[in-house]
Amino acid sequence: MSAPPPPVPRYGTGALSDLPPSVLAALGVPGAANVLGLPPAARVCVLLIDGLGWEQLRAHRDEAPFLNVLSGRAIDAGLPATTVTSIGSLGTGLPPGGHGLLGLQVAVPGTGRLLNLLRWRDDAGVDPDEFQPVPTVYERAAADGVAVGYVGARHLRNTPLSRAASRGARYLAADALGELVGRAEAALRAGDRAFVTVYHADLDATGHRRGVDSAEWRFQLRFVDQLTERIAEALPAGALLCVTADHGMVDPGERLDADRTPALRDGVALLGGDARCRYVYAEPGAREDVLATWREVVGDRAWVAPREEAVADGWFGPVAPGMVERIGDVVAVPHGGLAITASEREPWLEHMVGMHGSMISAERLVPLLTASGPT
Repeated sequence: MSAPPPPVPRYGTGALSDLPPSVLAALGVPGAANVLGLPPAARVCVLLIDGLGWEQLRAHRDEAPFLNVLSGRAIDAGLPATTVTSIGSLGTGLPPGGHGLLGLQVAVPGTGRLLNLLRWRDDAGVDPDEFQPVPTVYERAAADGVAVGYVGARHLRNTPLSRAASRGARYLAADALGELVGRAEAALRAGDRAFVTVYHADLDATGHRRGVDSAEWRFQLRFVDQLTERIAEALPAGALLCVTADHGMVDPGERLDADRTPALRDGVALLGGDARCRYVYAEPGAREDVLATWREVVGDRAWVAPREEAVADGWFGPVAPGMVERIGDVVAVPHGGLAITASEREPWLEHMVGMHGSMISAERLVPLLTASGPT
């Protein structure tokens, strides 16, 4: 059986990267395109629930009654459907190829090494302002007089990833659900116009540890539903709440260990990406052999393409100059129940149950739900 055609994200018409410019347009910021048709609002809160896929939300109506009665639709996360990439798209309003935060682990061109963007530290020697040089939507909003806040966990304040994707916003640390609501409400009331992002990560973490349809995940979804309802209740008059996510999640039933499959190591200099979207960086002169081998070993369990083909087919949206080298020479994206692990190089994946990154609908589709404050 041949692989189905890859469902490329709808960049420019219905993708996560279209939400930020639509928010700016709703706030009246000049030059922003309202692709998603958001209503005008003086205050906008974007609630980013890590790991809340559209299909998972619709399959758990009893656990999320409030979320499931909000008006909205599904939009597409980018490729990879993963936190780093989606946070980059939400921070810049660009598809992955435009901002360059192209996955969990990407090659730093010219260095011969990978950079883990979630574990990115200041001592990595990579300047976040240079690695992601595009002005953020928060900087654009602030320049137009909008009060901009970002509410998230204390340990994420001023990390390189936060600086790359959310510079320009005032970071408001909040670790408990009540703090998230309280700090969001206060930030929304600042100034004549306000743009506030609230980030909550616990649903994703529970899915990784226990699985996306575990009892623990379902209980956590109940807390997420309550968080959303409390924020909606706290909206100032005329404010708009946009609820979205960075990706969905699946529990892969099959694992292919690249570290214990000699053929998948031959000619490979670096293995980046993640288990559901692999970047394979070939040694000089070995690219064609690596491509052929990965296609043979992985077979029809993944979309396997050379970098140039993946870029030309729009997997990452338009790719800005200097970004293409961050993508592997070969891109392997599982579309069934396969996870491509690396037990020696990435031991953290060995105990992970839920995963994400692929273009399949369970991982690619995320909600865009809206609610309004009192009139």
